[in-house]
Amino acid sequence: MTVKTVLIVDDEQPIRELLALYLTKEGFIVHEAADGAEALIKHQEFKPDIIILDIMMPVLDGLEVCRQIRKFSTIPIIMLTSRAEDEDRIMGLELGADDYVTKPFNPREVAARVKAVLRRLVSNEKRPEAALSYPYLTIDMAEHTVTAFGHEIAFANKEMELLWHLASHPGLVFSREQLLESVWGYSYCGDTRTVDTHIKRIRKKLDINGDSPWDIKTVWGIGYKFEVKK
Repeated sequence: MTVKTVLIVDDEQPIRELLALYLTKEGFIVHEAADGAEALIKHQEFKPDIIILDIMMPVLDGLEVCRQIRKFSTIPIIMLTSRAEDEDRIMGLELGADDYVTKPFNPREVAARVKAVLRRLVSNEKRPEAALSYPYLTIDMAEHTVTAFGHEIAFANKEMELLWHLASHPGLVFSREQLLESVWGYSYCGDTRTVDTHIKRIRKKLDINGDSPWDIKTVWGIGYKFEVKK
C-alpha cells in the first residue's frame, strides 16, 4: 500500500507537533506549514494526499487557502476550527472542505478522520458504476462532473459523493447519521450540521425549480431523500 502524505497547516507549533506525532505513528509522511502562504507553497512542492488546515492563521487564513486550492485541486481538506467559529466552519464547508474538527480535539480522532476520508477516496476510485443519469441530470464520478439542466456544475468531493449516494438510492430516506457514515466514513454523534450545510450547497448549485422531474427532499425529523417525480 502506498504511504500517504499529510500537510498540517497551523500557526501553533504545539498543535502541529502533536498531530505530526500521532500521524507519523499511523504510518503517514507528514509535512508542516505555519501559515497560509507557506501552505500553498508546500502544497505545490510536496503534493500531499490530504491537508489538515487551521482557519485562524496569519498571512493567509485557512478559508482563503481553501479557496485558492479549490481553484485547481480536489485534494481532501479537513478544517480545524474553534467552537466559537461556527460561521467560519460553515464557510469552509461551502468553499469545498471535506470535513472539520473542532478545537480542542483528540489527536486520535483527527487521525481517524484522516484515514476515513482517504479510505472513502480509495473506495470511490474503485467504484464500478461510472455515471448516473436522470432527466436533466448526469452525475459522472469517473470524470468528476455534474451536468444539470444543460449546465456543467463544479462540485467539491463531498458534495459529489453525497449527491451520488442519494441519487443512487431514489426514494430511500437517509438520516444525517447514516449519511455521515456512508459518505464521510465515520459515526459522528451530536453535531450533524455538516450534512445540512452540504445539502444546502448542493441544492443551491443545482438550482432545482418546481418543474424538475427530481428533487432532494427534506424528510422532517429524519433526514433527506432523492425523489424522482412520476
